[in-house]
Amino acid sequence: MHFPPLNQQCHPKSRKRLAWELPCFVFTSMTALRDSTTASQTAANSNLPYPSSSLSVLISNFSNKGFTAKEMVALSGSHTIGQARCSTFRSRIYNETNIDSTFATSLRGNCPSKGGDKNLAPLDTTSPTSFDNAYFKNLLNKKGLLHSDQELFNGGSTDSQVTAYSNNAGTFSTDFANAMVKMGNLSPLTGSNGQIRKCCR
Repeated sequence: MHFPPLNQQCHPKSRKRLAWELPCFVFTSMTALRDSTTASQTAANSNLPYPSSSLSVLISNFSNKGFTAKEMVALSGSHTIGQARCSTFRSRIYNETNIDSTFATSLRGNCPSKGGDKNLAPLDTTSPTSFDNAYFKNLLNKKGLLHSDQELFNGGSTDSQVTAYSNNAGTFSTDFANAMVKMGNLSPLTGSNGQIRKCCR
């Protein structure tokens, strides 16, 4: 995945636009937004869904931030890249039944029933370094790494959306881009709150 170089200097009163170039699409987001000067693990834990979240909890969490279930599914497609720790998917590969048995077995070698909590596995087993719609195809084949991933395609209300994205990468790209821009404008800090970072690296 390639991103264009970020400008290190930002005008403190502007909201410049930055085009993110992904292999199959480009979307424009705002820059020069104010960032918090502190981090809160408590706030993160209370606002972000857990890997063990059910579909109803996922929908509720995103709805509380103004996102529809469709936007939630689109944003979940970001799991087409990245990795997760063994501790976040151990229960799924040893205890759950809605998982491809070969897939589960392949993961157990690097994620034992005890220990190895920090061992990593790709969220997208098919193309872990490519931003594409393989994540959704994996869900159709019961190869979602996290419990919360597979919940998107498990006989619930979002099954049809997962199927649609698995069949049409272009639709996923468009919906993901729109949802990302919406997320970027979620509760922005204004006035003297936070800071504008001059170096974006």
